[in-house]
Amino acid sequence: MSEFSFGGEVVWRPSDEIVAESRLKKFMDSHGIASLEELQRRSTEDIEWFWTAVLNELGIEFHSPYERILDTSRGIAWSRWCCAGKMNIVHNCLDKWRGTGVARREAIRWEGENGETRTFTYEELNHEVCRLANALRVRGMEKGDVAALFMPMMPETVAALFAVIKLGGIILPLFSGYGAAAVAERLRDSEAKFLFTVDGFYRRGQKVLLKPVADEAVSSSVKHVLVFKRLGISIPWTPSRDLWWQEEVVQQSDEAETDQTDAEDPMMIIYTSGTTGRPKGALHTHCGFPIKAAQDMLLGFDVRREDVLYWVTDLGWMMGPWEVFGTTLLGATMVLYEGALDFPGPDRLWSLVDQHRVSILGVSPTLIRSLMRHGTGPAEQHDLSSLRILGSTGEPWNPDPWLWFFHTAGKGRLPIINYSGGTETSGGLVSGNVLTPLKPCAFSGAVPGIAADVVDEEGVSVRGQVGELVVRRPWIGMTRGFWKDPERYFQTYWSRFPDVWVHSDWAAVDEDGLWYILGRSDDTIKIAGKRLGPAEVESVLVGHPVVSEAAAIGVPDPIKGEALVCFCVLKPATGVSEELREELRTRVAEQLGKPLKPDVLKFLDDLPKTRNAKIMRRIIRAAYLNHDPGDLSALENPQSVEAVRNAL
Repeated sequence: MSEFSFGGEVVWRPSDEIVAESRLKKFMDSHGIASLEELQRRSTEDIEWFWTAVLNELGIEFHSPYERILDTSRGIAWSRWCCAGKMNIVHNCLDKWRGTGVARREAIRWEGENGETRTFTYEELNHEVCRLANALRVRGMEKGDVAALFMPMMPETVAALFAVIKLGGIILPLFSGYGAAAVAERLRDSEAKFLFTVDGFYRRGQKVLLKPVADEAVSSSVKHVLVFKRLGISIPWTPSRDLWWQEEVVQQSDEAETDQTDAEDPMMIIYTSGTTGRPKGALHTHCGFPIKAAQDMLLGFDVRREDVLYWVTDLGWMMGPWEVFGTTLLGATMVLYEGALDFPGPDRLWSLVDQHRVSILGVSPTLIRSLMRHGTGPAEQHDLSSLRILGSTGEPWNPDPWLWFFHTAGKGRLPIINYSGGTETSGGLVSGNVLTPLKPCAFSGAVPGIAADVVDEEGVSVRGQVGELVVRRPWIGMTRGFWKDPERYFQTYWSRFPDVWVHSDWAAVDEDGLWYILGRSDDTIKIAGKRLGPAEVESVLVGHPVVSEAAAIGVPDPIKGEALVCFCVLKPATGVSEELREELRTRVAEQLGKPLKPDVLKFLDDLPKTRNAKIMRRIIRAAYLNHDPGDLSALENPQSVEAVRNAL
């Protein structure tokens, strides 16, 4: 790709107080480490020392100690961790807090879209988990059974996740917005024996009926469907299979034994969509995903026991389990919200921060772009003084939305901890932290313990230009493969360069050592021999004062190889005109070069996005070319796909 010229000036520097009080600095001091550079080097060169130090810092308790922290005898791609150790992560998230001050602290603050609120202390959550685990035992759940979780964000969703894992089962979180076909495919692939769902929930003021979707999706492997009564409405019922959650747990004891699993026993399958073929079921273990999540919260986001963390996500997306495992391992508080963040008005996000005194807020760049349309007024209606840390993940930033979030939510005084990794990595490969000065859109660097690099097409390290993001050493959170598809896992990540994980993201490191993610490398646009990421084009477009969102794709062109096609969402009360269209096309040409002037630029009311606000360029491209866009069940707004076609 081209030379990197994102630029930008430092806009945030940590105060002496922030540095001194940070968990990252205290971790470094406890090990005699003087600088972040030294920590990064030592954490990737002495893997056994670093991950042992992380387990100790997190206070992870084992039923039987591990003999070796890492075994790579089958190759780096098939690394095993905490070998021969016995450890159930639920013991560390819940059991070990019993009788401590944490037990009385709030584990969950929940708000329904209709304004209903509930809280669960750690003790109350543990009791709910035990009652449900006992009910599952009665219904025949055994170690290794897969249980799917098809529920909105609510306390019982967390309880179900922990109850299954407590018994040695494997949890399968599913996006609550999936259609029946997507749920059915994942139930069949995982051979799930149990399915948790609700009668329905609220979304933009409407009752979304989830049980009928579950009924349509249920496969022959599912023996029991546990239904939580959220709305109290009449729903279809199969007496031989369906069970009311409340009736199952009401007679159960609030004490239950936690199964003593091996540290490497499967704990979770979480599916991530591929650009082609069936979804990939990333497999995670007790000593993998949760440890990585908590480590990143501690060293990256500076999460402390008194913090209240709200990350805008669904449990079916990686950041949902990340929030649950990370906060409970650290004894902090999570906020869960059931509904849409634009209902009943565009201030709902800021209302949640105000109401629940959120101290750490995580969003996607696309969500901020959509909120920018409404100006700063909605945020100014609420008290945001509880915020201490801002976070973001899901998509590359553009400078203007980043700065809007920085000034609107953080008043120019809070760091935005940019965070990028994935479902298969259990969290971040690159991240911000509270010790490193920040430029807009930047990451401080690789996460401690992650031997990340940026390489050219030959696998050679590059700086000052865009290349492929790779990881050169194993880490504890890497997926243990794809469920029932080991060859696909190896081909996806390990086949390009020997013993190197290729993540399929474009990345760059600037002259100050700050990192940037510039989009998926499989979204790459190649015009007359020049390769560029969509984020480069989209940053130019959303930098225009009337553009709130943009998507750029490449389509086949007989002369140039690919032609550039752009879609823009305009801010309210902005009129569409040929003059504006040409102004935007010219703006791209002036800033990126005349050969990169968009051949086509169209205006839309909305872009196809997932519920966690990730723009689906693959689907936009398929719709533009009138190809089959594939599974649309993850989309928040499937009608937008037809809008792309109609725009043509």
